Amino acid sequence: MFKEFKEFIMRGNVIDMAVGIIIGAAFGTIIKSLVDDVIMPPIGLLLGKVDFSNLFVVIREGKAAGAYETLAAAKAAGAITMNYGVFINTIISFLIVAFAVFMIIRAVNKLKRETPPPDETTKECPYCLSVIPLKASRCAHCTAEIRGA
Repeated sequence: MFKEFKEFIMRGNVIDMAVGIIIGAAFGTIIKSLVDDVIMPPIGLLLGKVDFSNLFVVIREGKAAGAYETLAAAKAAGAITMNYGVFINTIISFLIVAFAVFMIIRAVNKLKRETPPPDETTKECPYCLSVIPLKASRCAHCTAEIRGA
């Protein structure tokens, strides 16, 4: 059983998948930072100095009742909150990751596309099956007259 497991793990596609998952996790961390630290602050500033990570609705107050200034303060008080600002950040992160994956797949597909076959410049002689130019009216090998040329 160990031998089979070792063969399974050492397959190329399993290792490729593992590398992809690790790189994907690292890429997700970079995108989260991009959204939280680069994209959302200017958007929040344009929308009237809104910090999306602190947009929440209190569903049930915690031990200390009152208006909570930040999500961290609400959680520290034990309040139950609906964190729609964090959800907005997550949606934007997902869209960025999806767009980046789309662009990568698009580039790979562009590289994989086969080049169209070149224009035909030759044909076979119907009598001797030798290769002759398309415009030939007579075969150079068997001297047969080629119709339709």
